Amino acid sequence: MSVALFEPYTLRSLTIPNRAWMAPMCQYSAEVFGPNAGVANDWHFAHYASRATGGTGLILVEATAVAPEGRISPADLGLWNDTQVEALRRIAGFLKEHGTVPGIQIGHAGRKASTDRPWEGRGPVAPGGHGWQPVGPSPVAFAEGHPVPTELTTEAIETIVGQFADAARRALSAGFEVIEVHGAHGYLIGEFLSPHSNRRTDAYGGSFENRTRLALEVVDAVRAVWPEELPVFFRISATDWLEEQGWTVDETVRFAGLLREHGVDLLDVSSGGNGGPARIPVGPGYQVPFAARVKAETGLPVAAVGLITESEQAEKIIANGEADAVLLGRELLRDASWARRAARELGAETHAPDQYAWAI
Repeated sequence: MSVALFEPYTLRSLTIPNRAWMAPMCQYSAEVFGPNAGVANDWHFAHYASRATGGTGLILVEATAVAPEGRISPADLGLWNDTQVEALRRIAGFLKEHGTVPGIQIGHAGRKASTDRPWEGRGPVAPGGHGWQPVGPSPVAFAEGHPVPTELTTEAIETIVGQFADAARRALSAGFEVIEVHGAHGYLIGEFLSPHSNRRTDAYGGSFENRTRLALEVVDAVRAVWPEELPVFFRISATDWLEEQGWTVDETVRFAGLLREHGVDLLDVSSGGNGGPARIPVGPGYQVPFAARVKAETGLPVAAVGLITESEQAEKIIANGEADAVLLGRELLRDASWARRAARELGAETHAPDQYAWAI
């Protein structure tokens, strides 16, 4: 009997060995200062390598900043120089050698930049204390106690679009085969999408067309430097979960059609993260209906994410056609070999190194 979760999946010319994928999750573990700022280290290598040997089909390396001021925290990974490329090349090469497709998410944190690591409280880090002044679409703070961001000029926006393209080129040089543009969770691109955070009155604010302009410019810039045979993903928050002045599911469906026209191959559907009085009904698979709606109404391939923990749950999502893949987050932090365990439970197979073959 065929097991949908462990069927290969092809996008453009790239075949991914199964549909159990690793969501990008920041590790906040890079050096903060000096020539190795933003450079992946042994922690990152061990973290990603263990999930590859655990049978994961695609690994999306955590949100990697396109510029120093685009980091969520000072300890984030970056792709703004060639030293960072060399460290990531080691990771991408190992993943590919052991049967996992290497992918990476690139982003800019916008007004949510320059914050402490989660275990240090997530509070803002001031410019005098190894932090910097955040930027955003409008001078609207993310939350109480956070700084008011500097409103980006049109010239600064153009620079950031170029930084995304440069980061994509470096990701390709490092050996990654999937690139994902981070447009979710209230970071810069998502800030422009949502009227909750975007109060501009120029060509980048106001109407749906204007609020989506930056996202589409970034996608076009990335697609222009990314090989035609390799896929581009886009991560989105399907809704801000705000009753007023928020990005909505209807807008996500409309935007998904535009992303497809601009060369995006798969929408990674998450939600929330843009602040405000959001009420999120968190529960198993709570974001899957958003992905299912995008897939049904636009035909754009989608990945579902959000409290997907059990093998039978993941199999049902794929088998029912609600999503083309599942992206596992916290569950892969708990169990690096989730994919191999799920394969055993479902009576399927996934890749594993020879050294582990006796345990399958």
